[in-house]
Order: sequence, then structure tokens, then C-alpha cells
Amino acid sequence: MSNIEDDLSEGIARRIRLERTARGWSLAELGEKSGVSKAMLSAIERGAASPTATLLVRIASAFGMTLSALIARAEQGAGGLARMSGQPVWVDPETGYVRRHLSPPTDMPLELVKVELPAGAKVGFPAASYAFIRQQVWLIEGRLDFTEGDVVHAMEAGDCLALGAPSDCVFHAPGPERAVYLVALVRSRGA
Repeated sequence: MSNIEDDLSEGIARRIRLERTARGWSLAELGEKSGVSKAMLSAIERGAASPTATLLVRIASAFGMTLSALIARAEQGAGGLARMSGQPVWVDPETGYVRRHLSPPTDMPLELVKVELPAGAKVGFPAASYAFIRQQVWLIEGRLDFTEGDVVHAMEAGDCLALGAPSDCVFHAPGPERAVYLVALVRSRGA
């Protein structure tokens, strides 16, 4: 892992602990609100476990924020320019999903995220993770089967999808190559 990834993992652990303690929640309370076990939350906060995308979404949702907002708050520094070398990159240890947060940390409600999903990989997110955001997905390369509730959108490079009302979603790269896509999301107030 690169130093930026190591720093971001440590920053995420610190941010989760800060968000939890700022609310006066115990690990058990955060566990109840997020559906993540107290033991796993403790391991994440200590840096003893690398959380998956699914776990981070659950935790962020419990705090009333998006995954992007949680990661942005975990970043060090601020400013209007986010150089590629300083953009946080996070890799899901379970699926190999690579997430690059492109936007500089600001109070703007717009965030841009670039994702690389390995061929054959699937990543699912519960409807709660979309409660505070509206988003569009633009497929840059590969193929992406995006399941939104009961509807499957078979996307090809160049296709752009605006997500509807919050529902459980699954991103799947059917192959033969990886799917690379840009997610543009707009946060609601308080997210």
C-alpha cells in the first residue's frame, strides 16, 4: 500500500472514532445504528481491520453522511485544488474495488469519485447509503451491470445513468475487463 493509502486508512479510523465520540455514542450504539458489530468497529477504530466498502457505507449512513463525506473528512489538509498525487485512494480489501476521491475538500455539495471495479467483482450498497445524495454514474470503460432495486441497467462505455429514489444497489463488472466509472453526487444539507 502507498503512504497516501496508509494515511487515509489511519485517517478513516480516526474520523470514525471522532464522529462517534462527538455524538456521545458508545461502540455498541454505533453498532446498533450501523448494523456493524461492536468488535469490528473497535478493530476498525484501532486500525487493526481494514473495513470493506459495505461496512464503511453502513458506518457513514449511521452518521447521516455519505461514504464520500466520511472519506473527505478523513483527509488531511484542504484547498481548492486536489492534485492527483494527493487524492485519497481507497481499495476494498474484499473485492479489489478502487475508489479515488477526485474533489478537493470543500463545503460544496458536489463530489466526484472515480471507481475501478475488477472484472467479475460486485459491490452492493443499502438504500440508506443513498438517503442524503442524488447521483449519476458515467461509465468510462468496460461494462457495468448496475442493479437499482429490482431494475438492472446494462451499461456500456459512454453511458450515463441518473439514479432514482434510494434503493438497494449493486455495481457489477461482468467483464471481460474491469469497469471504470465516474460518480457525480450532490449531497443534501447535513450530509
